[in-house]
Amino acid sequence: MDYLFSFLEPLVQRLVAFIADLGYWGIAIGMALESANIPLPSEVILPFGGYLASTGRLSFFWAAMAGTLGGTVGSIVSYFIGLWGGRPFLLRYGRYLGINRHHLELAERWFYRYGEATVFFTRLLPVVRTFISLPAGMSAMNFPRFVLYTFLGSLPWSFFLTYLGFKMGQHWEDLRFWFHRFDLLLVLLVAAALALYAWRKIRS
Repeated sequence: MDYLFSFLEPLVQRLVAFIADLGYWGIAIGMALESANIPLPSEVILPFGGYLASTGRLSFFWAAMAGTLGGTVGSIVSYFIGLWGGRPFLLRYGRYLGINRHHLELAERWFYRYGEATVFFTRLLPVVRTFISLPAGMSAMNFPRFVLYTFLGSLPWSFFLTYLGFKMGQHWEDLRFWFHRFDLLLVLLVAAALALYAWRKIRS
């Protein structure tokens, strides 16, 4: 774990400097890239935006909205990559976009097993949230519904992380350690909730 953090530290520092320079645009671009299959850590982007809001440099509301809108735009890009490129294209060229077979198969399993609602629920999940738009596009999910579910799913995640950064202030970086430790627990809880939902649908 310590080795992983030391490996990512240069990226984190560059990301923080980028957001500090561009403000809302930095948050929006960072979240757009994360949602467009480039796994930048939203656990850095949004809490740092919250920290800037705590210093008065940014508005809390607009910092969170910048994350939500950026994530939605990036997801739309990913949707059209899946729609126009399809699975063969992604398997052949996905490595140039940071997508490997494991990422794609994981997102496909979630989407095809739990349906369109997955686009909303998986915005709370590590890894899956970054790639879930691909199978949505590949299956030609209704586009207005995709945008709506994506926006609504991104909204609480963005506000939650921004709020944590706002409350933590200059100690916002401590959140990274806690989020990495709770990622697995979060995956298991959401998986259990989705399984229960699917079971009830089957029974009915």
